[in-house]
Amino acid sequence: MDCYTANWNPLGDSAFYRKYELYSMDWDLKEELRDCLVAAAPYGGPIALLRNPWRKEKPASARPVLEIYSASGVPLASLLWKSGPVVSLGWSAEEELLCVQEDGVVLVYGLHGDFRRHFSMGNEVLQNRVLDARIFHTEFGSGVAILTGAHRFTLSANVGDLKLRRMPEVPGLQSAPSCWTALCQDRVAHILLAVGPDLYLLDHAACSAVTPPGLAPGVSSFLQMAVSFTYRHLALFTDTGYIWMGTASLKEKLCEFNCNIRAPPKQMVWCSRPRSKEKAVVVAWERRLMVVGDAPESIQFVLDEDSHLVPELDGVRVFSRSTHEFLHEVPVASEEIFKIASMAPGALLLEAQKEYEKESQKADEYLREIQELGQLPQAVQQCIEAAGHEHWPDMQKSLLRAASFGKCFLDRFPPDSFVRMCQDLRVLNAVRDYHIGIPLTYSQYKQLTIQVLLDRLVLRRLYPLAIQICEYLRLPEVQGVSRILAHWACYKVQQKDVSDEDVARAINQKLGDTPGVSYSDIAARAYGCGRTELAIKLLEYEPRSGEQVPLLLKMKRSKLALSKAIESGDTDLVFTVLLHLKNELNRGDFFMTLRNQPMALSLYRQFCKHQELETLKDLYNQDDNHQELGSFHIRASYAAEERIEGRVAALQTAADAFYKAKNEFAAKATEDQMRLLRLQRRLEDELGGRFLDLSLHDTVTTLILSGQNKRAEQLARDFRIPDKRLWWLKLTALADLEDWEELEKFSKSKKSPIGYLPFVEICMKQHNKYEAKKYASRVGPEQKVKALLLVGDMAQAADVAIEHRNEAEMSLVLSHCTGATDGATADKIQRARAQAQKK
Repeated sequence: MDCYTANWNPLGDSAFYRKYELYSMDWDLKEELRDCLVAAAPYGGPIALLRNPWRKEKPASARPVLEIYSASGVPLASLLWKSGPVVSLGWSAEEELLCVQEDGVVLVYGLHGDFRRHFSMGNEVLQNRVLDARIFHTEFGSGVAILTGAHRFTLSANVGDLKLRRMPEVPGLQSAPSCWTALCQDRVAHILLAVGPDLYLLDHAACSAVTPPGLAPGVSSFLQMAVSFTYRHLALFTDTGYIWMGTASLKEKLCEFNCNIRAPPKQMVWCSRPRSKEKAVVVAWERRLMVVGDAPESIQFVLDEDSHLVPELDGVRVFSRSTHEFLHEVPVASEEIFKIASMAPGALLLEAQKEYEKESQKADEYLREIQELGQLPQAVQQCIEAAGHEHWPDMQKSLLRAASFGKCFLDRFPPDSFVRMCQDLRVLNAVRDYHIGIPLTYSQYKQLTIQVLLDRLVLRRLYPLAIQICEYLRLPEVQGVSRILAHWACYKVQQKDVSDEDVARAINQKLGDTPGVSYSDIAARAYGCGRTELAIKLLEYEPRSGEQVPLLLKMKRSKLALSKAIESGDTDLVFTVLLHLKNELNRGDFFMTLRNQPMALSLYRQFCKHQELETLKDLYNQDDNHQELGSFHIRASYAAEERIEGRVAALQTAADAFYKAKNEFAAKATEDQMRLLRLQRRLEDELGGRFLDLSLHDTVTTLILSGQNKRAEQLARDFRIPDKRLWWLKLTALADLEDWEELEKFSKSKKSPIGYLPFVEICMKQHNKYEAKKYASRVGPEQKVKALLLVGDMAQAADVAIEHRNEAEMSLVLSHCTGATDGATADKIQRARAQAQKK
């Protein structure tokens, strides 16, 4: 254990810092680090190098090379730089490389050197050129801050949603500031800069002079400044060799340290652990590395070669041509367990486990000591936590074995934390492998989340490892394996050296019917890569027509889209394609396309009936569909024409169409309607009143109600209305007029073709029993009983029923007998029934 703490360095009395090697770098650097622009992404991200055009002269013919490596030095991309001079490099939160050029244009590249996009920081930056730039991160995304040759600042807080802000001018600023940085306070990006002994804070509205509280006197210039990883703390390096540390708001001082070195440092970054009370800053010169904090002494390391510092959430990565190391504060759990002569529960449990492996009785003594103090659960938890913060698998296993050993002596210790730590460490050890090159710590992994880590593995095209992690952690398919396979398929379609058939087959064999995978998204990526035929083949595997059709329309495969929409049975989808086709094709081609698709043609006709009547007529004409054309003209005659002449002309056109369709009935009916319209117009002119648009029956009834009986009869003869229908019409009309005298004359004009029971019913409907009785006596024998019952003559109805010896009629009369008033009638019927039964 003493050997294990050999690389621990105390900073004051309460904290230790250690530096251990992550990787031995085997990269083949073409330039020294000091001659390059260097950008390293946090969370174990990649490293980008580009020869600094301002630091080292090269022959004009030699173009710089942009190189991208993993954190372990494995080459990821290399491309010849053919654009303008680059001032600064930086990585976005999505691991996209931002290259800020002297002309203010920012080029964005992917992890593998693929060009993504570019944007400009504005005309003012273009005119005045870029002196310096910073890439910073906020909760909204990744931002870019620019210092121009006019000594003005321009920034965008989110390059994904570019909104440029020109910061206020600093009064009297005639030269570049000695140092500056971007701060994020209250969800707003600010610029802090030093001009001589003065500090200025720029926000979107004003320039404010600020003074760090408790700053040592005699400062004439600030040489370097550093903001912490979380943007909560700020460090200032002065020309007097003092390092001031405080809050980023410059309202509180944490500590101050005199390093006795006045030379400006090459880099200065914060090195602090989340939730730690200790705050430290790492300062680097050419061959010296110093860790300072709230302690009278510092920790110093010798740098054998050019090095670069990368601030992390819980420490600092230090890489050079040959090594990549991690410097951080020793976590509390590790310190408790491993510090010399520690009697912490975790330390005793670790010793107990080691003694147990040696089969020594000391294991029992250590365990008893922990149990007597009641600290065994705490000891197990300490070992589990410390295992998470260890980089080397052997030490992780040793601590986890100790935790497992301690759990055996606890009845109700929840296993979740132990199992979860084992899973997390397996994942971390896998991604820390040299060939993967993502040296995440446990704290970084928890902050980053497993979903983001999987995204980063996908970004590196490490699909097998990502899938293995998903399966090991048993993540839901939609969040895990399915999503990764979809990314793999999108990458696969970009391999243009493989035929479309082979790519489509390989994707389908790998994906199959995996839930959560959209073949349409993959096809869209293929189409974006210029592989239209591959996209169509992939869409064949897409089960959802709603996803197929929009992409087919986008690819200008409208006829295929129409076929797919029809197969789906989704009428809304068919209408969408039809409207697209209508705008895309000329009228003739559009109609020919519809002719080959009966369902589409039918739906389009329905659409035209409500929206485009003229188009509907053209469709019928093209198809020689005279039957529908006739129906169209009939509807048009009433919908569009107000003049009687126009309507008659439209009906004539309809009749001609029906004759062509060999529909004699429809043609004759249409001609009859034309005759009726002309007659109705004449009646209106002669009699007044409203006749137009009435039906034939209503016209006859209106004439009768108007007292025009002869005209009504003539109309009935002209249109061959049957006698029965005419008698019904006249009967109803005269009863509505209550013209009983005329009704009686009408009933005696000749024998009624409808009988006389309707007369009785109509009179009773008008509540005129007197008139009804006149006709009841004239009703035929078969309906006599019913007529007598209608007028309320129960006794006579009973006599007729008995006379007819009709059981049904007698039952009908009995059903109408009520109370004592009809008792005699009911008895008479009952006696008649009894006599009939005796016979």
